Amino acid sequence: MKEKPAILVLEDGRFFVGKGFGADGERGGEAVFNTAMTGYQEILTDPSYSGQIVVMTYPEIGNYGVNSEDVESAKPWLEGFAVRNLSRIHSNWRSESSLNRYLADHGIVGICDIDTRALVRHLRNLGSQRCMISTRETDPALLLPRVLALPRMEGQNLAEKVSCPQAYAWPGGSTQARAAGFSVAAYDFGIKRNILHMLEQCGCRIQVVPAGTPAADILAMEVDGVFLSNGPGDPQPVEPAIAAIRQLLGKKPLFGICLGHQLLGLALGGNTYKLKFGHHGANHPVQNRKTGRVEITSQNHGFAVDPDSLPAADVEITHLNLNDGTVEGLQHRHLPAFSVQYHPESAPGPHDSHYLFQHFIDLMTEFRGDA
Repeated sequence: MKEKPAILVLEDGRFFVGKGFGADGERGGEAVFNTAMTGYQEILTDPSYSGQIVVMTYPEIGNYGVNSEDVESAKPWLEGFAVRNLSRIHSNWRSESSLNRYLADHGIVGICDIDTRALVRHLRNLGSQRCMISTRETDPALLLPRVLALPRMEGQNLAEKVSCPQAYAWPGGSTQARAAGFSVAAYDFGIKRNILHMLEQCGCRIQVVPAGTPAADILAMEVDGVFLSNGPGDPQPVEPAIAAIRQLLGKKPLFGICLGHQLLGLALGGNTYKLKFGHHGANHPVQNRKTGRVEITSQNHGFAVDPDSLPAADVEITHLNLNDGTVEGLQHRHLPAFSVQYHPESAPGPHDSHYLFQHFIDLMTEFRGDA
């Protein structure tokens, strides 16, 4: 790999000089840090990172390369990638290419050989910031005005940007799915492929629909349930989806993950707010308030549901984040609708929360009268 100078500049003027990898160029977005030790390819291809530059806290990245099976979408969606040590070699029996080549092929600018501990501490103390990575201009004074001109995450409907342009049938179709006959409409706000795999394994035939699909179109499909996917950015501007969810409540069982959880919270009358530095990683402890059990979870979000804004007579908070007490799960007390803030499909991440997919199956079974 040919070494080239690179710089990362934050909106408060702090900068980090390192070496560029991946594509040459200049990319800007919101800087966030991810605490996962593995799974960088799943992170790169998670549409929830649209508009962001991801800083990995684990120091060694790239050592097992990349492959065509572990992607969570058709391409990387993040704006840039910052790591401490980029492995110059990659070794794994499933590896097909290097991380450097993969980012270069997809036009993603990376920076390595920077003090990621200092950068992460800065973001944790002061909050997520707009930033820019450049291999073209290494003078921070010249880059700072461009950083300050970048849009903020608040107010952007990024789900519309990453969603599929038209509906499609998920190409899976297990024997179990055909036998059980569950039919699910999955809203694509930035859906990850392993979520679709998990739904399929639980016995679902899946029709993926664009983020702006009206409720009437979903009801006309005569599905057994509706899934609300993960996705990037601020949930409040995703107004068509919020309106559709309100109209679907009580008419179909609903299951939301991440952005889908926030959209369900808004549809139920709650409010959302931006976290200081978000939750990004595969090691976040969450307590299930019904069982008392603690799940280690995979997370990727910058916004959260305000618990005080939810109508307590109708909505129950089912899960809490043990790091900061934020809402990690909710359910309607009377209607078949529930959601979690974290990622139970575990790509990457632990498998503690797979039971949630079975809970969705149970709700659909009961709702259609099979129980």
